[in-house]
Amino acid sequence: MENMPKMKIGIVAVSRDCFPESLSVTRRENLVKAYADKYDAEDIYECPICIVESEIHMVQALEDIKKAGCNALCVYLGNFGPEIAETLLAKHFDGPKMFVAAAEETSANGGLVQGRGDAYCGMLNASYNLKLRNVKAYIPDYPVGTAEECADMIHEFLPIAKAVYALNNLKIISFGPRPLNFLACNAPIQQLYNLGVEIEENSELDLFEAFNKHADDPRIPDVVKDMEAELGAGNKKPEILNKLAQYEITLLDWIEEHRGYRKFVALAGKCWPAFQTQFGCVPCYVNSRLTKMGIPVSCEVDIYGALSEFIGTVVSDDTVTLLDINNTVPADIYNEDIKGKFDYTQKDTFMGFHCGNTASTKLSFCEMKNQMIMARSLPEEVTNGTLEGDIIPGDITFFRLQSTADAKLRAYIANGEVLPVKTRSFGAIGIFAINEMGRFYRHVLIEKNFPHHGAVAFGHYGKQLFEVFKYIGVDVEEIGYNQPKGVLYKTENPFS
Repeated sequence: MENMPKMKIGIVAVSRDCFPESLSVTRRENLVKAYADKYDAEDIYECPICIVESEIHMVQALEDIKKAGCNALCVYLGNFGPEIAETLLAKHFDGPKMFVAAAEETSANGGLVQGRGDAYCGMLNASYNLKLRNVKAYIPDYPVGTAEECADMIHEFLPIAKAVYALNNLKIISFGPRPLNFLACNAPIQQLYNLGVEIEENSELDLFEAFNKHADDPRIPDVVKDMEAELGAGNKKPEILNKLAQYEITLLDWIEEHRGYRKFVALAGKCWPAFQTQFGCVPCYVNSRLTKMGIPVSCEVDIYGALSEFIGTVVSDDTVTLLDINNTVPADIYNEDIKGKFDYTQKDTFMGFHCGNTASTKLSFCEMKNQMIMARSLPEEVTNGTLEGDIIPGDITFFRLQSTADAKLRAYIANGEVLPVKTRSFGAIGIFAINEMGRFYRHVLIEKNFPHHGAVAFGHYGKQLFEVFKYIGVDVEEIGYNQPKGVLYKTENPFS
């Protein structure tokens, strides 16, 4: 995957000056070894210059991890720790940070007399001081552990840190305005700036001009060959590949010319109603190809959809997609293929669909087709360019980060799966199953005014996404999830 960060987490051990410094040194060394034994040692950097006991040490450690190229920080309480210096370290480090603490071990030198570190207590003071200084930091569910347990915590922090760092270096490029009657995809951009994201909003006319300038681009034949190889027998519209290749090159060139100082990019594109008649195709397949490259592209100028896709790409280290929470599963399909075979009610199931923007690697089969809905009112030849097929079965996470009309951040997350059931339909589509989806649909998606688009990550990433949303400032009360049966939503009628 491209267009995402490589993280290096600097591990800095701290010590209160009335505790043995050697305790933190030994515990830091054991932690680093435990991580290297189980995970990729390139993920971390052990700050050897000092154990932080004072503000002077804090400055020294900060300079050392910056010089080493660290873009995330782990403050490790090898013992009680100096609450001022350790939280100042977090305050002055420009990047995501976490705090973990060492558990006691009677086998260590000194046992529970000279070898007791009291980091369990020190973590309380650290959290208090972080709050005083308005410093955000990730603290695991149970942040005190052995070297092996703390190594696991640091590894769990890795995708969270990647997402937080990536957002602070992201530019979303949009081509609008949004289509008529799709105000649901419109949301204030103020929260993008609050998250550290840059936004470049362009006219569809700007994109059209750039597209026309790429006519007869010498790179087009090679892109067409790559498309033909990807589509194989599914290449049902070979006459449209030249236009699609021209459009793909246009977008990739635009990214390189407009990314500015930003390291990462996502796109929010227009696809109707004038796109087809002017460009002579629909952009769905190209959107899928860029998303597979690690450059998420949302449809219908859905800026927060693109943001959600990008977060999912970074957290999962994999291709994502953006789908409509689209239609119910008919009773005959449910009774024939789901009931008695999977532990879901009919209301737990729905179809996730979009015209054809899902990457070929996430489809069980695929064919290049025309956009059937658009072709009902337009000549078929200008609606070619969708990639259609049933989405691969397996675990998924359906989620979205959204700004409300009054510019407040809100999110939802639900782990579920795509069932191995034929959809008998068109587009890029799958039959999704999420426990208690019917209640979640009513009391989160409808009640909290979420739009129809949701991002899909392929795997269960609810835990990581929840921590990312918390870290970037989403109020936990505003992170909806599919509550289990018997746990009522605030708006749910207890007598139902």
